[in-house]
Amino acid sequence: MQKYYLGFSLTPRIGPVRLRRLLECLGSPERAWSAPPSALRQAGLNKSSIASLLETRRRLSLEDELARIHGLGITLLTWEDAGYPQRLRHIYAPPPVLYVRGTLLPEEPMVAVVGTRRPTTYGREVARRLGGDLVRNGVTVVSGLALGIDTEAHRAALMGGGRTVAVLACGVDRVYPMRNRDLGEKIVAQGAIVSDYPPGTPPEPRNFPPRNRIISGLSLGVIVVEAGERSGALITSDFAVEQGREVFAVPGSILSPCSRGCHDLIGQGARLVRGVEDVLEELQLTRLADQQEARRVVPESPEEATLLGLLSLEPTHVDELGQTSGFPVAVVSSTLTLMELKGLVRHVGGMQYVRT
Repeated sequence: MQKYYLGFSLTPRIGPVRLRRLLECLGSPERAWSAPPSALRQAGLNKSSIASLLETRRRLSLEDELARIHGLGITLLTWEDAGYPQRLRHIYAPPPVLYVRGTLLPEEPMVAVVGTRRPTTYGREVARRLGGDLVRNGVTVVSGLALGIDTEAHRAALMGGGRTVAVLACGVDRVYPMRNRDLGEKIVAQGAIVSDYPPGTPPEPRNFPPRNRIISGLSLGVIVVEAGERSGALITSDFAVEQGREVFAVPGSILSPCSRGCHDLIGQGARLVRGVEDVLEELQLTRLADQQEARRVVPESPEEATLLGLLSLEPTHVDELGQTSGFPVAVVSSTLTLMELKGLVRHVGGMQYVRT
């Protein structure tokens, strides 16, 4: 099905909302791609959208285009792929296709760090500290690879040995700005570069605001380090609010224009950031690094797999788990203790556990 999603991604005038409508009416990407004009009209496409689709069909070989994409070292992730990021999947009008260079993990905890392209010395240092502290706590840093705060956050994540994801407003085959080309290649090796724009797309100004919805959509929360009153970082924070994400803002000098946007956000209810602990606590990520290390060091056992299959979001008593699994209660209790350390289950009191 990927080639049909690719075809729609390369078709002007058919975005996520229209494509969703086509799939609902016609049943599959393949049927939608090959449908006659009459069926396309019944599915709600207007004349210009139908003409655009027919022209794209006429000139495009989906097999050749898919081979070209793969030849560039680009992975496609569509709505139907298990590897499509789960948080992004549930925003309004998620991109039907993500073009990825590197490795994007569908459920990795991500936090966005964004801000002005012209930061102060203070802003640069804060971005470095937050980027490094986040990855040291097992969190992936997301940003837009722009100069300034974005660049500092990406670099700090890489230097801290963690993962970082850059979301571009152009094709992933042409890193923008050019000054960050080397940084982009390092991100590919230690994370991912992502875009919903096809390869070859230039970084046009109109592409940047829609790009910001992906930055916030991938993330559990958005940290604005420095932002003027009209900063693009505030567009990202607006998307975060719409998507139900947490918004954080770093306070600065009342004399600095770079901090006015952050102070406005704090006045509107954004969480004030004094350090990474404020972010981890608000997002309930304080034990994430310990849990990831435990999962790495201690492999999953057959007992863990069985108990995990028996647990749900509803509390289950240890005795019931013992009876259902056939394991002695002592084995159940010790296994659950280890699973809680790994972050797989949670004790909710009264010898009852839930799956996390």
